[in-house]
Amino acid sequence: MTIALFPGSFDPFHNGHLEVVERACSLFDELVVAVAHNPAKREALFSIEERIAMIEASVHGARGKVSVVATDRLTVEVARQLGADVIVRGVRAVSDFENELQMAQMNRQLSGVETLFVPTGSSYSFIASRLIREVARYQGDVSPFVPEPVARKMKEHCGG
Repeated sequence: MTIALFPGSFDPFHNGHLEVVERACSLFDELVVAVAHNPAKREALFSIEERIAMIEASVHGARGKVSVVATDRLTVEVARQLGADVIVRGVRAVSDFENELQMAQMNRQLSGVETLFVPTGSSYSFIASRLIREVARYQGDVSPFVPEPVARKMKEHCGG
């Protein structure tokens, strides 16, 4: 049984993330989405508990194959604890790849766990949580970019 770990802050979870989840589910027996607080990012729009609930509602079609957990530890420690065979990372552009490659190399040196890069489709390549938060703060319509449960929660949270 192969287990993949898909870590991120997911604030909010968007259609690009969902695409990575769906594609990873076709490659691995089990996928664990690990929701983390990223201290390098500004204050989160949603709590970790809210993000977990939105992700679970968004991936409901993959029940039994996808689980969602919170973490405040190094990704490699989470991978080790879960027995993950691989870390999955979505990449949108070359700029993403440069940063992700460094993290993948560090993670491999620390733990031996490999990273699989999943490029997003061109229809999702411009979507970033940062941009979605900005649109939502100005009461813009984010529904084309996020799963329905996330759009609903964002409308409640930000208005619009």
